[in-house]
Amino acid sequence: MSDNEWSRPSSPPPPLFLGEKERNLVKQVNDELIENIIGQQILYYPIDLNTTDYHPIYGEAPIKNYLAPIRIYALVEWTSFTSTYLEGMGIDKENSITVSFHRRRLVDDQNLFVRVGDFVLYGDIYYEIMKLEEPQKLFGQVDHDFEIKALCKKARKGLFDG
Repeated sequence: MSDNEWSRPSSPPPPLFLGEKERNLVKQVNDELIENIIGQQILYYPIDLNTTDYHPIYGEAPIKNYLAPIRIYALVEWTSFTSTYLEGMGIDKENSITVSFHRRRLVDDQNLFVRVGDFVLYGDIYYEIMKLEEPQKLFGQVDHDFEIKALCKKARKGLFDG
């Protein structure tokens, strides 16, 4: 064999520009943008899993206990009110928000996990988290989630009052 023949490496090379340093840079830039420049805040009310009495079969709890609120910086997209007519009841006005959380900031720094059924306070209105999505992957890497989107619906008076 000649000395200049190509040989296959035993393992693939590390990805270019997608290592730990780059992920940390993206986290640092996003933290600064969201907290210091944009500055939108919500109060997050997580369910207290230790003191809430869940049904042993169905896993539901008619009365939920919540932990103290936690201030979180996030990107909030407010949607306009929608009005629907309920026959015999009148007009019903609803609105919703979409809250985009920076996943690493929540999980790594604040040890917080967003769940469906938790509540957020945005302005002076309480919203219940109805649906969660994780639409963004950091640099397209499967193992690195970047964002958590919570679709929240305005809570009815008396359902949650903080």
